Amino acid sequence: MGNREEKRNLETIPVGSLGMIALEGCRPLGEQIDQYLVKWRAERESEHKESLAFAGYQRDSYLLKSAVPRFGSGEAKGMILQSVRGTDLYLLVDVCNYSLTYSLCGHENHMSPDDHYQDLKRIIAAVGGKARRITVIMPFLYESRQHKRTARESLDCALALQELVQMGVDNIITFDAHDPRVQNAIPLHGFETVQPAYQFIKGLLLHVKDLKIDSGHMMVISPDEGGMNRAIYIANVLGLDMGMFYKRRDYTRVVNGRNPIVAHEFLGTSVEGKDMIIIDDMISSGESVLEVAAALKERKANKIFVFATFGLFTSGFDKFDKAFASGIITKVLTTNLVYQTPELLEREWYITCDMSKYIAYIIDTLNHDSSISDLLNPNERIQSIVARYKKGEL
Repeated sequence: MGNREEKRNLETIPVGSLGMIALEGCRPLGEQIDQYLVKWRAERESEHKESLAFAGYQRDSYLLKSAVPRFGSGEAKGMILQSVRGTDLYLLVDVCNYSLTYSLCGHENHMSPDDHYQDLKRIIAAVGGKARRITVIMPFLYESRQHKRTARESLDCALALQELVQMGVDNIITFDAHDPRVQNAIPLHGFETVQPAYQFIKGLLLHVKDLKIDSGHMMVISPDEGGMNRAIYIANVLGLDMGMFYKRRDYTRVVNGRNPIVAHEFLGTSVEGKDMIIIDDMISSGESVLEVAAALKERKANKIFVFATFGLFTSGFDKFDKAFASGIITKVLTTNLVYQTPELLEREWYITCDMSKYIAYIIDTLNHDSSISDLLNPNERIQSIVARYKKGEL
């Protein structure tokens, strides 16, 4: 895998000198990505390495120093502390990192997605149009849950995408957008929504022994109608059956701005005795996914594995601890694309899926203006890791 990736990038000239800015909330991920890039580019053999077109190709770090200092009033400014002139610039931002704080008139304020998004714009403004190209890598797409209009309401995600493009951003790369159709807001610009399907499967196979991956022993479940495509993809590449739940709501009442869910109804073949993979884009509080897991257990499902790209765990881990203790869930897998608390990482039921190498491949490939289409469709890699698992090689 590694070698194939390396070689194909060598033939083309980089778009510009590679630069990355990881905003504060994304610093750890940015550092991991940087380590891969430094290592690959040091090892890469190329007769062009000395030429002008490859100036600054091999460096100790591609992370550029930036800062967003704040005034006592809570206002801020973006600052870039190294030259970005002519760089092919990649900005990394995690809008979900609520662990960061700033002082507001003596009060400690936790950063909301709005704060992180505003800081991203400050950094783009500090670049001042001097970069050759700007790509924003925003794993959790800001406001992506507000993707369609019902009644008189704002379309925040579409607004944000248009705003970034107006500020000179060329490409936006996100992971598992809640609804990829938001890209219709910027039809003439690059927008990729990447699925971490391979990393989930790899995480599961590396940590769980003796799984039988066939339609007699395993099934993929979508917890709602919105996430069907994800489940269909995993089911197809693994050769499994798929089932789905839909939410039955009480449309006569409104609680907390929405119609309350009465029940989760199941559509699909028998789950009895089979292992379940429940796949979703995010775990917010986790209530839905745990109700779905309990409903599958009532139907005599065997082990239950939950895959979710973003584990926000907005109401803590107690419910998951209890579900694990009572055998409702076996493992929960989420990525490091959003902030993970130390408490989450030490949970027995939790498996983290590291996305840094994958993002490094994407950045490396794009910097060479090569196609990332094979990175976006991981079918081959999934097939090979499953084959190795079945042979007992993992």
